[in-house]
This record gives sequence, structure tokens and C-alpha cells, in this order.
Amino acid sequence: MSLDIARSIAFSGLSATSVQISVTSSNISNADTTGYTKKTASQSSSVTNGVGTGVTVTGITSTVDKLLLKSLVSADSALGSADTTNTYLTSLEKLYGSVSSSDDSSSGTSLANSIASLESALSSLASTPSSASLQSNVISALDDVASQLRETSSGIQKLRSDADQNIASSIDDVNTDLQQIADLNAQIKQTAATGQSTADLEDQRNTALQDLASKMNISYFTASNGDLQIYTTSGQALVDSSAHTISYTAASNVTASTTYTAGSSSSGFSAITVNGVDITSQISGGDIGALITLRDDTLPDAQSQLDQLAQQLSSAVNSVSNGASSVPAPTSLTGTTSVTSSTALSATGTVRIAVTDQSGNLVSYGDLDLSSYSTVGDLVSAINGISGLSASVDADGHLAITATGSGNGVAINEMTSSVGSASEGFSEYFGLNDLVTGTSASDIAVNSKILSGTNELQLATLDSSSSLTVGSSVLSSGSATVVNAFYDALTASRTFSATGGLAASTGSLADYASAVVADVSSKASQASTDYTAKETAQSTYANSLSSQSGVNLDEESANLSTLQNKYSAASALIQAINSMYSALLTAVQST
Repeated sequence: MSLDIARSIAFSGLSATSVQISVTSSNISNADTTGYTKKTASQSSSVTNGVGTGVTVTGITSTVDKLLLKSLVSADSALGSADTTNTYLTSLEKLYGSVSSSDDSSSGTSLANSIASLESALSSLASTPSSASLQSNVISALDDVASQLRETSSGIQKLRSDADQNIASSIDDVNTDLQQIADLNAQIKQTAATGQSTADLEDQRNTALQDLASKMNISYFTASNGDLQIYTTSGQALVDSSAHTISYTAASNVTASTTYTAGSSSSGFSAITVNGVDITSQISGGDIGALITLRDDTLPDAQSQLDQLAQQLSSAVNSVSNGASSVPAPTSLTGTTSVTSSTALSATGTVRIAVTDQSGNLVSYGDLDLSSYSTVGDLVSAINGISGLSASVDADGHLAITATGSGNGVAINEMTSSVGSASEGFSEYFGLNDLVTGTSASDIAVNSKILSGTNELQLATLDSSSSLTVGSSVLSSGSATVVNAFYDALTASRTFSATGGLAASTGSLADYASAVVADVSSKASQASTDYTAKETAQSTYANSLSSQSGVNLDEESANLSTLQNKYSAASALIQAINSMYSALLTAVQST
């Protein structure tokens, strides 16, 4: 071997080792860099005319198991969905209050506990119905239940609004990832064309891919030109030759009636679109998929359960209050049912409407045969025919009955009246003496006049004797009959329809409230379990990928020591060859 060849071999070895040291040093310094994979400087022998002339670095590469990466991307999507679901259901569970129990009692702030407190207040009032303080306790306890229903409903809609806003925010992040992947596709092709390593750029692209997958479920593949192409699960392109921006506008206001309807342009939640195509239904995984499910299914289910509880509570107490009266009777009664004078009246039986003074003594009254009237207007005329009463359908479309005499009030006994398809009593049908107002959990409330003290709690019943004498007492307070009726209405077994994932059931209001709280608690617990399982799965795939392509500091440190020795050996060889050249030149010069 000539000294020139020997020197070429030594220099090539020195150069290759220098590159390998640089790559190993980079591996060590980037060991904690997210998404970084171990790089290797590959080398091969150089041969000229059958003679080895050294080594050449052929490229800097990293080895990533494509199937393992695909599994990790899928796990990222599943974990993103589970994390978001767990976070929201934990917040939802907190809205329903806490429950604590001991051997002989239970307490807490849950809806079931609040209803139990109302039952307890009524039980206490039954022993002393005339007690103003105990009546106040009942009203306060009922207000607590109504307030809790409203607040819980408001909290659910706030969570839906948050989910909608977070969808918009996550889509912004998705668009950033899509553009980054498209830009990296271009950089990788350009860099590869110059013969340089693209390994670091591919790491950045894989990191963006994983972040994208945590936001939404996707499908992807690497094209023959090196581009990473990304699609929705139904094939809508997100990145091909360029990035396709996803569009979404969050709702400005969210209520229980705000919904998303595919293909609808009506007010509500807008569609998530790409190039004008609605892809909302194609997103079922990742953070966005979970947010859509929470906003459109899980949280509305919780709202529907609350609404049924509120409606059943209203029905229970109003069925009693509309058959009763306060003492003194209120000066006017205004219904809640929307009607007009021409509204057909389908009714039978008799209703008694009376005018009483402040002490509950009779001023005047009338017994109306409801089968005699075909419209609400006919009924109004009949009521106006009773001395001391004025009736009308007010500007809001509600039946209103007023006592015209100073200090007098209006009292009703529903007697045998049966009105409408549900065969409700006269007062209940029109909502004239409702203790609770509202049609859902979002607006349920104690009658404002009773809550403010303008009207008293309805605990008396208008005398139902066949005939009444003017001046006689027809309304007497202090009887436990109505109080017990309220208690029985609350505790009686009722039928609850299947809704929000809860099966149809029978039981008391407190039973159903307990079932609602237990359902939310169960869903929250399941979400926590799912999150733990998905986190473990994702961690397993991430660790496997790291073991396969990540940086092992011990190995890299050992490798660096070996390379330093090789570098020193190559340097020593070059020094030896230089010495041989010097000796050869000296010998030649001396001849």
C-alpha cells in the first residue's frame, strides 16, 4: 500500500469519526427534546480499482417503526378524547353537589338532599300549620330546590358553551399543525434534493402529526414523493399538496335549545367545514371529537334529566296549590297557560269561584258548569257575571281573575272540574294558583308573590258545601290537610319517562333526583377509568417507540467514548504516516 493511499484512508476515517462524534453529541444533547429520535451516521467502504481507499459517510438517518408510530398516533387520539371527557364530567359531577351519609342520616348539597330537606320542612309544618316561621321554612326549602335546579341547568349550559369555545380553539391548533406539516413536507423534499439529511425535519413532522391526532381522529400515509398526506376518516383531504384550512365559528350564546343540525343553516351551532364540506360527523376522536359529543349528547342528556325532575316537581306541588288558597286570598290570580278568547274550552264538571274578605269570610261566589262554555271567551263572560269579580285574557295571553272590592281576594275550589286532554282541575289547567312557575330546570322558580311575601302560602281550602252563606267563614287556615297533601305529592310514587340515558322508572321525586345524581357520578367515574386506561395505552406505545428509536444516554455515552478512541487512533495513524513521509524525504535528500 502506498503512503498516499494510507493517508487517504486515515483522513477518511478521521472525517467519518468526526461526523459520528457530532451526531452522537447531538443525540446526547437532544435526549429530552420532544419527538427527537436517535440519529445514526451510516458509513461504507470506498474502493478504487479493487483497492480499499477508506470510508465514506453515506447519510444521517433515524429508524422509526412506522406501524408502532401509527399505533401511537391512534393512542394519542384516544387519550385526547378521554382526557377531555374526564375533565368535563368531573366538572359536571361537581354541579350536582355532594352527598355524605352516616349510619342513621344523610346530608349534603345534592338535589336529592335538597328535596329531602323540603320534605322535612313540610313534615314539621304539618304539626303546626299556622306557624309563620315554619311556613317560611317550607318556602325557603322549596326555593333552595328551584334555585339549585336553575343553577345546575345554567352550569350545564356553561359547560356546553365552554365546549363550543374549546372546539374553535382546538381547530385553530389543528390548522397550525396542518400548515406546519405542509411546510415540513416542502422542506423535506428540498433538503433531500440537495443530498442532506431530513431526519430532524421528519422528527418535527411526526411531532406535529401526534399533536394533530390528539385533537382529532385522522388517517394518513407517506406518498412516494415523501409527502405526509392527511385525511379525515371519510377521506376529506386535510394535507395533500397543501394544507386545507378547517373553518368553524363558535356560538355567541348557548342555551338548552341551541343545537347542531347537519345541513341546517338555522341559528345554533355551526358546522365544522373544510373547503365548504361539513366534516362535523367525521370527527369522533381526539379532543374535538369528545367536545362535540359532550356539547351535543352528554350534556343535553343531563339537561333533559334535570328538566324532567323540574317538570315533575312543578306538577306535584302545583296540583296541590291550585286546589287550595291562601288566607287572605290574593286580590288577583293570573294564569300561566297561553290562551285567547277564541281558544276552544274542552271541559266538564263544576268549579267554584269566590270573593272573600281579609279574614276568609264569603263576599260572593258562583258555581260554574264548565260544559256550558265552548270557548275561553265564554268562560270569561261567565266569571264576569259573578258579583265582585273581573276576568279577562290579559296582554300576555293568560286568564286573569281579579276581586274588584277593596281588600277582597279570589279563592277557587276546583270541585269536579276536568279541563283539557289531561283532565286537570280548572285552576291547575290555567295555572291560576301555581306555587312553582317555569317549564324547565332553567326557569323553574317559586311564585314571586309568595316568595316576596305579597301572597301567603296556599294552605286553606275554599268550602265545598252545597251552598254558602255570605259573611260566613269559607277559608280557614291552620289545617294540616293541605300541608299533608303537599308532602304526599312530593313523596308519592310517580312515573318518570326514559331520558338522558336513564331508563323509565317509578318512585318519588327524591328517588329520581338520587338516580340523576348517581347517573352523573357513574359517568364521571367511568370517564376517569377510561382516561387511566387510555393514558396507560398511550404511554406503553410511547415507551415502546422511545425504546426503539429514542436516545439511550448510557449507550450514546459509551459510543462517544469509543468514537473518541477511534478519532485518536486515526490521528495517531496520520502522525505516523507524516513521520514516514519525513523519513522518506530525508533519505531521498541524503542520496
